Amino acid sequence: MDYLVVKWLHILSSTFLFGTGIGSAWYMLFANVSRDVRAIAIVSKYVVIADWLFTATTAVIQPATGFYMAHLAGYPLHSRWIVWSVTLYVLAGACWLPVVWLQMRLRDLAAAAMREGTDLPPLYWRYFFTWAALGVPAFIAFVFIFWFMVAKPI
Repeated sequence: MDYLVVKWLHILSSTFLFGTGIGSAWYMLFANVSRDVRAIAIVSKYVVIADWLFTATTAVIQPATGFYMAHLAGYPLHSRWIVWSVTLYVLAGACWLPVVWLQMRLRDLAAAAMREGTDLPPLYWRYFFTWAALGVPAFIAFVFIFWFMVAKPI
């Protein structure tokens, strides 16, 4: 496959990956700030779908296209900018895996509260704050990954 095509796929998939993460976080955060159980139930349902549809698929495409581009361009995989990018990608992935589980729990707890006409339980809020806390290092990791990919500084 031509380098330019692989690079285009890599950039496109990174846009979906990062954009879905930012968009999901934005809507989930503000649905929760509203404390409207119905809004939270609906938004969390679609956040889970978006994560599986976009984040999971692009999370596979990113390293595949990235390693292939490095191969095509002749970059050694032990280049520090590649090592740092991969390390940060693994860190972001280590944050994302529990986030997916938390999102499914949040979705289920919100749906149950909506069905029963009750407030969200304290467990929901513990899960939500953990979800938010895991998003911060993942976001920072991706910002640095983008910088390494563009600047290739070290």
